[in-house]
Amino acid sequence: MQQTSKQYNEVIEKCRSLYINKLKDYGSAWRILRLPSLTDQIFIKAQRIRQLQQNSTRKVDEGEVSEFIGIINYSVMALIQLEKGVVEQPDLSLDEAVELYDKHITITKQLMEDKNHDYGEAWRDMRVSSLTDLILQKLLRVKQIEDNKGKTIVSEGIDANYQDMINYAVFALIHINEV
Repeated sequence: MQQTSKQYNEVIEKCRSLYINKLKDYGSAWRILRLPSLTDQIFIKAQRIRQLQQNSTRKVDEGEVSEFIGIINYSVMALIQLEKGVVEQPDLSLDEAVELYDKHITITKQLMEDKNHDYGEAWRDMRVSSLTDLILQKLLRVKQIEDNKGKTIVSEGIDANYQDMINYAVFALIHINEV
């Protein structure tokens, strides 16, 4: 599991770097996005990955890697929105936005480590396409919970689904980097 922790950190460092650079370009404009808008952004990225995996020809020269990074970063933004609420105007400084990113990644990585311990790193035997399908399944669950105004009867909340999507996307990027 030490290798997984190191690989996880390497993937997150790339995602974090892009997040910081986009904050420098755009500020925290994403803070105005409601959760369903963030969910839809993640859904678009996951659907594109699935299409790339199923189609042999590509018309846009961007692959799965950038889309998985987008899933990770948008999911972190969603977790921040869950914590802070949606605003009418961007309200986070660069330092605050990065601090919140790091906080949610730390919590999500700990969840991964706990699950990895219990499941014995079963994800290592999974295909990237299966991880993509699991992300899409989580997205459909989130959409249903959003449609139900956040109410669930026995299911985990939206935050747990975003955390799982982050971890599945990290696993996919680890697999892609090992090829």
